[in-house]
Amino acid sequence: MKKTLTVVLAMGLALAFVGCGSKEAATVTETATETAAAVEEVATEAASTVEETVAEVAEEVKADGVMSYADYVAAELDSEVVVETYVQAKQSWWDNKGTFYTQDEDGAYFIYEMACSEEDYNKLVPGTKIKVTGVKSEWSGEVEIVDATFEIEDGNFVAQPKDVTDLLGKDELIDSQNQLVSFKDMTVEAVAFKNEQPGDDIYVTLSKDGANYEFCLEYYLNGSDEEFYNLVSGLEAGQTVDVEGFLYWYEGANPHITKVTVK
Repeated sequence: MKKTLTVVLAMGLALAFVGCGSKEAATVTETATETAAAVEEVATEAASTVEETVAEVAEEVKADGVMSYADYVAAELDSEVVVETYVQAKQSWWDNKGTFYTQDEDGAYFIYEMACSEEDYNKLVPGTKIKVTGVKSEWSGEVEIVDATFEIEDGNFVAQPKDVTDLLGKDELIDSQNQLVSFKDMTVEAVAFKNEQPGDDIYVTLSKDGANYEFCLEYYLNGSDEEFYNLVSGLEAGQTVDVEGFLYWYEGANPHITKVTVK
């Protein structure tokens, strides 16, 4: 189409001066050729601009498919979700599936058994930005993303623990689900082992202002850290501790602890 328009314009100019002498005709031919070249250049630039605009619109549409944390919270269970988030910790990998604690500046996402090769799992260090597509699900109160795939993106963010001590026993605590949080001046009430012996999860009961709360050292998350495992297993009733961890949910708040400071 572009080439046809160029030719038509050139022919029109030539015919307009058909009565001219040979010198004039040569001038007209030269002018028509220059005009055709100019028209072709304009058409090429216009086509390039259109292509760039289409690409920009496509990129905007793609970006619009990514949910904010508020959109994610509002999404129905069992619906597809797309989020951009940052790896904070890795819980486990097997059979080309990985489980991750992730977070952005607004909220957190627990991603359960996401499709992931061992090579990619090793790349997903804390702070790594990923775009995750999966299904919003719930298990015993824990809202998570399942059946997920991911892409690594540019960006880095490592969350700092948020003090939620004052929210213990309040409905608002769930708004921080899966985030890295901290609890200050907790009292140790009891320590118990899954299967009643060391080598698996550790269940820790802590209290605040006379009320008890359940915490867990998730073995798959950090049980291989022998020093930390021994520290938690050796806690004694009556000790005062500060605790950090990911606010996992299992029939109520059940933080997966990552740090304990005995005071």
